[in-house]
Amino acid sequence: MTDSTGLQKGIESPYTLGQVEAGSPCCKPVAHLQIRDLTIAYHGVTVLSGVSLDVYRGCITALIGPSGCGKSSFLACLNRLTDLLPGAHTHGEVRLDDQNILAPGLDVKQLRQRIGMIFQKPNPFPLSIRRNLELPLLERGIRQRIEINRRIESVLRDVGLWDEVATRLNSPATRLSGGQQQRLCIARALILEPEILLMDEPCSALDPLSSAVVEDLILRLRGRYTVIIVTHNLAQARRIANYAAFFWVTEQSGKLIEFNRCQSLFEAPQNSLTEAYIAGTKG
Repeated sequence: MTDSTGLQKGIESPYTLGQVEAGSPCCKPVAHLQIRDLTIAYHGVTVLSGVSLDVYRGCITALIGPSGCGKSSFLACLNRLTDLLPGAHTHGEVRLDDQNILAPGLDVKQLRQRIGMIFQKPNPFPLSIRRNLELPLLERGIRQRIEINRRIESVLRDVGLWDEVATRLNSPATRLSGGQQQRLCIARALILEPEILLMDEPCSALDPLSSAVVEDLILRLRGRYTVIIVTHNLAQARRIANYAAFFWVTEQSGKLIEFNRCQSLFEAPQNSLTEAYIAGTKG
């Protein structure tokens, strides 16, 4: 089951994965992103090496593994945020609609409209709630007040904030609670109508009650959006994800060890490293 390095034994082919758990909106997996031999380095030091997997449309994929194994770098690469990091270099392919999004000359601004990002710590602009949601639309060239208002109400309803803030849209966003701020940041990403949402530990900076609210929101997004979430909370990954990818540091760089349907990976891991990490004896 496992070779001497513990690398990627037991990974099912992305093209032959069966149905996910009963009731899932993505019971017939269709690849939304196709990642092939992805390698990421900073100033010549490889932090992630040779990752290949498919991310399925409408599903939630959880990225698990210890700190420092390349999960956040992998996530940032998917909408080219690595371009903003000094000394960052990527190799391999990430295909969206059969286009390699790592290719030179790609319209990165357009890519980030299609693939939104939610960070670990809520980061609302120091402006009003309304202005936080208006600015992305204005930047995109959407200026009709009726359309702007429609979208603002729609996304605030989507994230469960409308009833809480409808009468104070002109109040500073920074006066919201931490959980409300994170939901506002998710609404800000959703207002551009992306296809894919990247989430880097979106609940880790929140109290348990706020975390539960955001987790429920992520579940409601399943089927409408493709979600990729980095989480160190294994129980959370089991609750919300259709698929899980386990990363580990081997030979001084992060590698994908096992990728499978979430239930299968947690209940019957095919790799001894995965089994040990889930059991809490490693990592």
